[in-house]
Amino acid sequence: MLTTLRIRNLALVADLTLEFPAGLVVVTGETGAGKSIVLGALNLLLGQRADRNLIRAGSDACTVEAGFNVRDLPGAFHETLAESGLEPCEDHQLLLKRSFTMAGTNRQFVNGTPTTLAVLAEVGDWLVDVHGPHDHQSLLQPARQLAILDAYGKLAGPVEEFARLLRERSGIEAAKAELDVDGRTLAQRLDLLRFQVGEITAARLDPEEARTLESEHQRAHNAARLLELGQALQHLLAEAETSVLTQLGEIGRLLQELRRLDPDSAGLNALHEQATGLLHELQTESTGYLEGIEVDPTHLEAIEQRLDLIQGLKRKYGVSIEAIIDFGTEAARQLAQIEGREGELARLDAELARLNQALWSAGARLGTRRRRLIPALEKAIARELSQLGFPKSRFEIALDSPQPPGNHADQSAPPASPAGLDSVEFQFTPNPGEPPRPLRTIASSGEMARVMLAIKTVLAAEDQVPVLVFDEVDANVGGQTAHAVGAKMAEIAHHRQVFCITHLAPVAAAAGAHFCVAKSVRQGRTYTEVRRLLPDERVDELTRMLGGQGEAARKHARALLESAPGAGP
Repeated sequence: MLTTLRIRNLALVADLTLEFPAGLVVVTGETGAGKSIVLGALNLLLGQRADRNLIRAGSDACTVEAGFNVRDLPGAFHETLAESGLEPCEDHQLLLKRSFTMAGTNRQFVNGTPTTLAVLAEVGDWLVDVHGPHDHQSLLQPARQLAILDAYGKLAGPVEEFARLLRERSGIEAAKAELDVDGRTLAQRLDLLRFQVGEITAARLDPEEARTLESEHQRAHNAARLLELGQALQHLLAEAETSVLTQLGEIGRLLQELRRLDPDSAGLNALHEQATGLLHELQTESTGYLEGIEVDPTHLEAIEQRLDLIQGLKRKYGVSIEAIIDFGTEAARQLAQIEGREGELARLDAELARLNQALWSAGARLGTRRRRLIPALEKAIARELSQLGFPKSRFEIALDSPQPPGNHADQSAPPASPAGLDSVEFQFTPNPGEPPRPLRTIASSGEMARVMLAIKTVLAAEDQVPVLVFDEVDANVGGQTAHAVGAKMAEIAHHRQVFCITHLAPVAAAAGAHFCVAKSVRQGRTYTEVRRLLPDERVDELTRMLGGQGEAARKHARALLESAPGAGP
């Protein structure tokens, strides 16, 4: 449900924060006061195009934020967030934000994460269903209508089984497409794969080799200089007449004489012995190091050739030896698959035939169950429409199911979607003697909204969209029908949060929460304000909506509140 809505610098709203309860919420106000401001803000959060003309005069930017409690939404909704790279909902709270500027900058966020307008709209499809002229009406989509029929009959299990078979078939078709190419293309592919596998195999790569080769190359490349430096070191240590070790011997004799004259200098002799030992160790180690240095141009050339080979393979197959090895493994798999192409194609064709037959059978069973549901759903919706001012209307559900071609159904692919083989169209006519037409062709927004209201009433327990918004649901409605409209919305509100923008007092009286929109002028500027009405204020507003000012109108308003379902403070 929608819990909070904040609007800044939208049309005549400067800064407005609203908190909404569950149940039925109505928004009323004088004509021109801006009753649709809540709807307009929600539409922006649903991904509707942002019009810079909506930014309040004198402001540079407009921002709309909303908080939703998504505790009751299914796991698929949270999977949608994860797949879109969005942060998960903490404590079941989802936060949406949309801002746009006069300069044309448009930014949107879901749980604080920047996202695209398309992702925002996809998230919005899970949250809000708006029914009004040119609005977000998911129930008009044939795929959504089929989902409604399935929800009414609780067919989620059979539909998922059909979708699973379809996914399996898609995987087989993709595997076959890799093999099912013309002979010339196949020969070229085989030649390329054989060359790639042969080249990588012949290289006998080792992931550790690159590091050792670099070290060996550096040493071999600098061998002459290393030898020169090592020999100079040996000369200074031990070979020159004034070598370090020779001078250390002379220093030792001086220290011995010093200790003879002053026993307290013995510590100096100890230090001399340590230094002499370390220098002898340095000479020994450097001698061994020199013995390991070999100036061998042939060895250096071999190392460079190996490095050039590896670098060439990296340019072709990957940035590292590991990547090259992985490429070779996959190429070998593809090569084996193509070389066994005929047998593999036969196996895939047999699997496709089995899956096609299974899809035809599963689709037929699903279609049969759907056809059995249609009369009951048609009757239930027609009953609701009768109470909403269409006593002689007709509501029909047309279901079309393709048939398998002849005796070859086991080999032909059915024209399927994840929802099955069937297509559906909701049809309606409000007038006797006129043929029903597809619901999406209805011109009257008032008729459209009431048909949607009837469907929502029947399906309130099954529908997963948590927030419903009705705009112009009471257009061209009066009398007893207005009471019925309010009662229907109150009934739906037991299952979903419902918002209604209305000008009818019986509809407004049915709500558990009543918000009023009004304009005010302060310091020469016009402001639109929205606030929740207290009980006495509701009586005043309903009296205004009834068109009266006397005690009789107020008495009528009180009676509406006392008798209306779902009425509250």
